[in-house]
Amino acid sequence: MSVKFDISFAKSAKIDGGLVIQLKLSGDGPAAGVAEADPAGVGARAAEIAKFSAKAMTTLDIIAPQGSAADRLVVLGLGKADALTAQDWLKAGGVAAASVKSMSKVVIFLDVPGVEVGGARAAGFALGMLLRAYSFDAYKTKKNDDDDKAPKTVKVTIVTGDPAAAKNAFGESEAIAGGVNLARELVNLPPNALGPLEFADRAKELEKLGVEVEILTEKEMKKLGMGALIGVAQGSVRPPRLAVMHWKGGKAKDAPVAFVGKGVVFDTGGISIKPGAGMEDMKGDMGGAAAVTGLMHTLAARKARVNAVGIIGLVENMPDGNAQRPGDIVTTMSGQTIEIINTDAEGRLVLADALWYCKDRFKPRFMINLATLTGAIVVALGNQHAGLFSNDDTLAGQLASVGEVTGEKLWRMPLGKEYDKMIDSKFADMKNTGGRNAGSITAAQLLKRFVGETAWAHLDIAGTAMNSPANEINQSWGSGYGVRLLDELVRAHYEVG
Repeated sequence: MSVKFDISFAKSAKIDGGLVIQLKLSGDGPAAGVAEADPAGVGARAAEIAKFSAKAMTTLDIIAPQGSAADRLVVLGLGKADALTAQDWLKAGGVAAASVKSMSKVVIFLDVPGVEVGGARAAGFALGMLLRAYSFDAYKTKKNDDDDKAPKTVKVTIVTGDPAAAKNAFGESEAIAGGVNLARELVNLPPNALGPLEFADRAKELEKLGVEVEILTEKEMKKLGMGALIGVAQGSVRPPRLAVMHWKGGKAKDAPVAFVGKGVVFDTGGISIKPGAGMEDMKGDMGGAAAVTGLMHTLAARKARVNAVGIIGLVENMPDGNAQRPGDIVTTMSGQTIEIINTDAEGRLVLADALWYCKDRFKPRFMINLATLTGAIVVALGNQHAGLFSNDDTLAGQLASVGEVTGEKLWRMPLGKEYDKMIDSKFADMKNTGGRNAGSITAAQLLKRFVGETAWAHLDIAGTAMNSPANEINQSWGSGYGVRLLDELVRAHYEVG
């Protein structure tokens, strides 16, 4: 069950039962708020007995501490002061959230001696709590015993030296959490509940935040000549959609920044059908579209001072009698033709038309597409980094930098003429796969043929958007990867003053 945290910030708080969390650095210094929460020094004695050294993200849990008005006291280790980063404060918030358990009232003493917390770090800590609180159990009719005990809403008071600054910064944290958790929800939903039409409806809901949303039908896409996107969808009884989301937070004359997402709501592989084992995971093949939708939510919710476009191609890849075949040739919106070698290399076909449409209509400052595109990128990078391909060194450098800041890390992969030749076709302008070797690179080379001179980056998030390892801020199968990364990119480099 997802727990809702009602978070407020204050300079002090009265301890009256509930849970108290104190932060502590490695070493001999006292934990934050020790006098208020632990007048008898039970925490220090317990730490000594348990040999608790306050290593980063470790906890010491004390039940009914003697002499304290708290029901539970948790000491949360931060590690060494000189090693603390913004990511550590985010993770610490996640660890704090995991410590709440069945408590309905929590006081957290955030400040530690010798460390300047500030509003941004306090808000980052709170963001970590909101991200860790998310879980997906909408379809579970029987709950765990712990779920029955856990309160639906937990009142959290974070005690810090500048609560006004923390409260001001927290507004943006709530916007980010909303976008990340929306992306997680979309990836986690079962494919029978989230088809192209239902996904388009979810995008349409962003109008409540001031996003302009336009949904293109199959008829409209045919008129535009989107033969590649429509070809993927033709084997399904569920019609395709293209959702166009436009947030106008910048100056009217400014060209927008643009984000394009692959939205294959379920991928059987089509005629080139996948093995049965693990195919249920292909409900997450719309992780790129989910991230773009979550990002647009975040930008609108925090009133980002930027013009931004989000475009998601929504299709289902099924193997019925009308499905496209290996050997078929489709004509894209650009006029370029693609020979279908493998119908399971479908995401690049969707993106080819979506990228060209975005470039042609909006003439953006840059385009970044996100896609759970290839298993090859998982072989290369595992679940720790997403693959980054780009035709622009400046944009690639910005993305790599904000990846380090947010912890949503990227690793730049090569592009080149030698790889491009691998997708040349005897019968069409190109073929949709160059084979097993360099599979993620040749997929990127195909996309590059549809961006022209526009600055562009392709993020292959197959290993990070779904089924990635659980961590301090995420216990969900769908991670929401990409929302925080791209929000930070916009914030750091593209918002107007």
